[in-house]
Amino acid sequence: MKQRIAVLGSTGSIGTSTLDVIARHPNRFEVFALSAASQVDLMLRQCLQFRPALAVMAREDAGRALAARIEASGLATRVLWGPHALDTVAGHPEVDAVMAAIVGAAGLSSCIAAARAGKKLLLANKEALVVGGELFLAAVRQGGATLLPIDSEHSAIFQSLPEDPATWDARVEKIILTASGGPFRTRDPATLRDVTPQEACAHPNWVMGRKISVDSATMMNKALEVIEARYLFGLPPQRLEVVIHPQSVIHSMVQYRDTSVVAQLGTPDMRVPIAYGLAWPERVVSGAQPLDFGTLADMSFESLGSRGHRERFPGLQLAWDALAGAPGTPAVLNAANEVAVAAFLDGRIRFDQIHAVNLATLAGLAPSPPRSLSDLLALDAEARRAADAALRKLAP
Repeated sequence: MKQRIAVLGSTGSIGTSTLDVIARHPNRFEVFALSAASQVDLMLRQCLQFRPALAVMAREDAGRALAARIEASGLATRVLWGPHALDTVAGHPEVDAVMAAIVGAAGLSSCIAAARAGKKLLLANKEALVVGGELFLAAVRQGGATLLPIDSEHSAIFQSLPEDPATWDARVEKIILTASGGPFRTRDPATLRDVTPQEACAHPNWVMGRKISVDSATMMNKALEVIEARYLFGLPPQRLEVVIHPQSVIHSMVQYRDTSVVAQLGTPDMRVPIAYGLAWPERVVSGAQPLDFGTLADMSFESLGSRGHRERFPGLQLAWDALAGAPGTPAVLNAANEVAVAAFLDGRIRFDQIHAVNLATLAGLAPSPPRSLSDLLALDAEARRAADAALRKLAP
């Protein structure tokens, strides 16, 4: 029987890679629903190829435009729009698995809806855990959902851990997340104020969206991944480590109590963790090229304490600071960073001022412990207002 998939964020890089893997296995997977923010043309092409029962657009104008074109094409796909439509699709009784690939806090509600409905939840949206934290994990437990990480680093960790989560704390010494170092790994920290959005989005190894590319350049992406790893795997923050690995061949590692290290290797292609998540616990062809060890370049590693990395990537430490703060602090950090990165991409602040906005927002906001989704959304909105205020105080 085919597995019916809802791909939330189908027009983004993770969404299109997911559809590529699905297309390679028509006897195993079937697209039940697709969602996007505003790319009507690409969504129409995806609907024509995969013929989903449902298509969701975040904006009403985009939804109405897609509905008109769907009707003209003769497809039977039903078009919905708005944030509540995402929740409807994520928890739909005919959906077996949900690929959660909506960037940012905007994907939190639909992730919780999928968790409460007991879906197989393929989590590419790290913000669901960074913002949702224990509330999100509680929804997973209550709904009986299966949570599988899709980020290449967290998928690698999941593949390197023992099968029984009850043994992780006793058997594992630490988790080591690898980071490429992004496009500015060797750049003079004093010149980072002059970085352009185009330079920040030019990742040396991965093809990603603009926001996550900037996060990789600042290493805020890795800070968010540390927070995500804390919630996914349950180890305390002091047992989470980051090491720079420029080649992006080892995607992350687990060091055991006996000092042995288990690592997951592969080409830097997101179709690998996507295929693993879709087929888990089996494995299927992903479409990625296999590693050729005969031509593989030397693998190198760099400590965050070397070569001026702490000056290049000051935002990484905010992961441990946020985890040590009051409940809700990671949500504040995530919101501040989203506002700051958007401002940088719009040319309103310099690259080095992203960290300044994040610091000012964390310093100026003392969150109350969130107890519900509405609390989380209210905290997210409050943090964005604080970040906007911090932006206005920055010197040009």
